[in-house]
Amino acid sequence: MSRMIRIFALAVAIAAASPALAADRMTLLLDWYVNPDHGPVIIAREKGYFADAGLDVEIIAPADPSAPPKMVAAGKADLAISYQPQIHLQVAEGLPLKRVGTLVATPLNCLMVKDDGPIKTIADLKGRKIGYSVSGVESAQVKALLARHGLTVDDVEMVNVNWSLAPSVMSGQVDAVIGAYRNVELHQMEIEGVKGRCFFIEEEGVPPYDELIYVANPQTMDVDRITRFLEATERATQYIVNHPEESFRVYAGTAPELDDELNKRSWADTIRRFALRPAALDHGRYTRFEAFLKESGLIDAVRPVSDIAVDVTAQ
Repeated sequence: MSRMIRIFALAVAIAAASPALAADRMTLLLDWYVNPDHGPVIIAREKGYFADAGLDVEIIAPADPSAPPKMVAAGKADLAISYQPQIHLQVAEGLPLKRVGTLVATPLNCLMVKDDGPIKTIADLKGRKIGYSVSGVESAQVKALLARHGLTVDDVEMVNVNWSLAPSVMSGQVDAVIGAYRNVELHQMEIEGVKGRCFFIEEEGVPPYDELIYVANPQTMDVDRITRFLEATERATQYIVNHPEESFRVYAGTAPELDDELNKRSWADTIRRFALRPAALDHGRYTRFEAFLKESGLIDAVRPVSDIAVDVTAQ
């Protein structure tokens, strides 16, 4: 018996002295500076869920928001947060990208106006100015919204407001903006003392889509690491849903600029929009949006969903 005890003690000592297995490194490029939309990623890091999954995830905010998908396509990062509408266009352009997971599972984009302004219905936009930041998909969305109410883009004036969305509405530079996020700009306006109102594009003729997704290069991606990444963010999402106030304290504690009223309101408004099953793929959603882009003249052919998105857990 004493010999067995000595052997067991030796085994314990060896295990304690052995270095821990190194975590697998991954690089994640955000779509923008850190904000509540990235909640599951930040919580997964801060709560140790990435570490539990054997991952060391480097989270990088881009200097150029358009760069992350291109960097992933070039093999310079493992994952990027991007947008479902954009990956359709990027795949059509020949970039080696695929959606491998979902972060925010509903549209956030909306057509935003001042609540006490002259625009009560979309039909009231005739002869008015609509601000935008990105042409292409946003133009197609405006076209669909107007068509539903008997208008065309010739009935409005499109004005590039260069990301100054809420300020351009509040100042009266434009009567409405497309591209405003319902979980951000509405709160931004209210904090500034101006109440805004959103027309939700998915209720006005635009097919529903995933606002934020994770994209990878299908030629180089590590399916096992991505699967573990998605499991960790799913765990984080469950924590956020179950502990909304505590999870905000964790998030806001990572940087002083995150602990403010706008982040607090946006966090509470975003929780219900996080993908509860980030790996799950809705084939119909991607099929319908691909058809929408084809009808809008933004892509030349309809591609199969397998060219655009994949469920890595089914690999």
